[in-house]
Amino acid sequence: MTSLDPAVVETAMDRIILRLTDPPHYDLEAFSPLSDLDFTHWNWPQGVGLYGLLRQYQTTGKRACLDLMNAWFDAGIAKGLPPKNVNTMAPFLTLVHLCELGAQDRLALCAEWAQWVMDEMPRTEEGGLQHIVINNPNHQQLWVDTLYMTVLFLAKAGRVLGRQDYLDEAVHQFLLHIKYLSDRESGLWFHGWTFDGRHNFGRVHWGRGNCWYTAAVVDFVELVPLDGGVRRFLVDALKAQVDALRPLQDEDGMWHTVLDDPSSYRETSCTAGFGYGILKAVRLGLLHESDRAMGLRACRAVLDRTAEDGVVTQVSYGTPMGDGPEFYKKIPVCSMAYGQALAILLLGEALRS
Repeated sequence: MTSLDPAVVETAMDRIILRLTDPPHYDLEAFSPLSDLDFTHWNWPQGVGLYGLLRQYQTTGKRACLDLMNAWFDAGIAKGLPPKNVNTMAPFLTLVHLCELGAQDRLALCAEWAQWVMDEMPRTEEGGLQHIVINNPNHQQLWVDTLYMTVLFLAKAGRVLGRQDYLDEAVHQFLLHIKYLSDRESGLWFHGWTFDGRHNFGRVHWGRGNCWYTAAVVDFVELVPLDGGVRRFLVDALKAQVDALRPLQDEDGMWHTVLDDPSSYRETSCTAGFGYGILKAVRLGLLHESDRAMGLRACRAVLDRTAEDGVVTQVSYGTPMGDGPEFYKKIPVCSMAYGQALAILLLGEALRS
C-alpha cells in the first residue's frame, strides 16, 4: 500500500472524534459494558484523546477542535481536579500546549502539577517515576505507560516554563525506562519492571504497552532539544523496536495483543499507536522511507475496524500488570476512549504525512 484516500481518512476521523467527544446519550454501560468511553472524566484515556484533538487542530486549524478542548478543560477545572498520579497527569500535555495558544491563566496550574512530579511523585530506586495510579501505588515499579502519560507533559512544561530541570528530568526518565523495559534480545518492550525483586514480571511483550514508547519517543525527540548521543540512543531504541515489529505485523496490518504470540487476538489500539509512531518517525527522518508502508497498513487496518458510527472496535480493556501471556490474552475487548484517541492520532498523522 502506497497511499490512502484523504477523503476516506477525513470522514473516518470526523466520526471517531464525534464518538469520542459526544458518545451515545443512552446508557453507556449498556452500549459498552466495560467501557471507559465517557469523555467527561479527567483521566488518561481522555488525555490521549485531547492530544489527538490538539494534533488535529495543529494540522487543520479547525476552530471546532480548539473549542472542544477549551470547553473540556473549563468543565473539568470547574468540577475540581482528581488526585495527582501518572494517569491524571495525561490531560496536562494538551493543556500546556493550549497555554501557548492563549490560555495563559492556566499556566500556573500546569506549573503546580509539573512541580509535583519533580518534588512529590513517588520514586523508585535510581529516581524513576513510580507508576502510581488512583487505586495502587505500584511500589518500586516502572511501567512503560508513564512515558506517555506523564513524561511528555513534564518535557513540554519545561519548554513552556523555561525550566531546564524539567527537561533534564524528562530525558533521565526516558533513559531509565529504556534501561529496564527494553528487551535486549528482541528489541521489543516489557510492560514493567519492579525493583522489589528486580524482574520484568511475566516478561510479556504487550502490544499497547509497546506502542506507548513508539508514540511517545517521536513526540519527545521533536519536542526536546537533545545532544547527538542521547538523541541517537532514543532513536536506536525505536529502530530496534520497529525492526522487531516488522515481521510481527499480520497481512491485514494488525498486531496482536501479545506481539509475538499469534494465538492472542489482534488489537486495534496498539496497531494505531504503532502506526502513528512509525508514520511520524518517517516524516521526521528518524526511520527509513520504506517503513512508511508498515504505517499505512496499520492505518488501513484501523479504518477497517472503525464502524459507521465512529466506534473503533477490537480494543482491549484497561490492562494492569500481568504475570504471563495468558493474563493479557484474557483481557476483554470493548469500546474504549483510548481506542478512539489513538485512532485520531494515527489518522491525523496519515493526513499530515
